[in-house]
Amino acid sequence: MNNQDVKRICLWSGPRNISTALMYSFAQRRDTKVFDEPLYAHYLSNTNAKEYHPGAKEVMETMENEGDKVIDMILSKKDKPVLFFKHMTHHLLALNKSFLHKVQNVILTRDPIDMLPSYAKQVREPNMTDVGYALHLDLIQYFKKENIPFVVLDSKTVLNQPKSKLQKLCAFLEIPFDEKMLSWKAGARSEDGSWAKYWYSNIHKSTGFMKYEPKTEAFPKHLIPLLNEAKPIYEALKKLAI
Repeated sequence: MNNQDVKRICLWSGPRNISTALMYSFAQRRDTKVFDEPLYAHYLSNTNAKEYHPGAKEVMETMENEGDKVIDMILSKKDKPVLFFKHMTHHLLALNKSFLHKVQNVILTRDPIDMLPSYAKQVREPNMTDVGYALHLDLIQYFKKENIPFVVLDSKTVLNQPKSKLQKLCAFLEIPFDEKMLSWKAGARSEDGSWAKYWYSNIHKSTGFMKYEPKTEAFPKHLIPLLNEAKPIYEALKKLAI
């Protein structure tokens, strides 16, 4: 397979989103191989996030720490016709973004009123860099400046309309939609990162996209300032979503 024949998809998500569900969805395709956050060790090794992310030591010991080498891997892999790379937007830390011209870019966002309490169960005092909203806007500005096509997904609408949203996503990516993307077997996948034991308990119980249900518990008071900062950014992102 020639390198130029491979379609490389980069999903740029915030944490505690449905990014792993989308990775599992794409993993059901026979033409696709998925990769779980290959830039995570690069991010941890260059920030103090290593001090509060669960399992950080294991991530840095078992994954490539040099982001430039990871990007070279992304651009050289040709295992299958479609390669799906799940990323967190903040993992792009200090890297040359020119490689984004050579991949297909998908931004995934989630309402912070749902996301922040979920994330704070593992990282009690998150900041804006941790949760990725402002970085999503920065990335969109870069895409527009460089004339790089991109698409935005809102997790709530994907959960409520998985088939139609995946059909639109596949149309943007210029790949055929596959009904197999709508369901998977419960349990872990071999592609899961070493951090799965801290973050993936719900996805491992699932067999498909679970319909959105609003949270019923009170929003944590200590997260209200971050919510107020993130909410208008999310609303701007939501307006761009397919």
